[in-house]
Amino acid sequence: MRVMAVDYGDERTGIAVSDPLGILVGETFVIKEWNRERLAEKIAEAARERGVQVIVIGNPKNMDGTEGLRAEKSRELAALVKGRIGIDPVMWDERRTTVDAHRILSDNGRYGKKRKELVDAVAASLILEGYLGSIR
Repeated sequence: MRVMAVDYGDERTGIAVSDPLGILVGETFVIKEWNRERLAEKIAEAARERGVQVIVIGNPKNMDGTEGLRAEKSRELAALVKGRIGIDPVMWDERRTTVDAHRILSDNGRYGKKRKELVDAVAASLILEGYLGSIR
């Protein structure tokens, strides 16, 4: 079962796709798109190309567990993706994934523009790892 995780951002959206068995993160990349409609289509297209059966979208809850504007935007993206591919995305609590992604990149000597380009993909891989760990 191939799984795709999405770390939704206003300008860049991180994507991580599992291996065919749904055990490990197999591929990561970033989609640069600010328009939510076009982004949903690009996510659906990437999912179709890779034979994805499950889509997990990061749900950016506040530290106290409440949901704010970012969570609402993520739910709207999930609805758009579902309308394009017919897969009902799983909403996954993504608290601290971006912070952890920055730490991982810093620990590995990635700074500046290079880090900015990678952080969303790393955050998506953390969402994917968390989801995959929960279904084992």
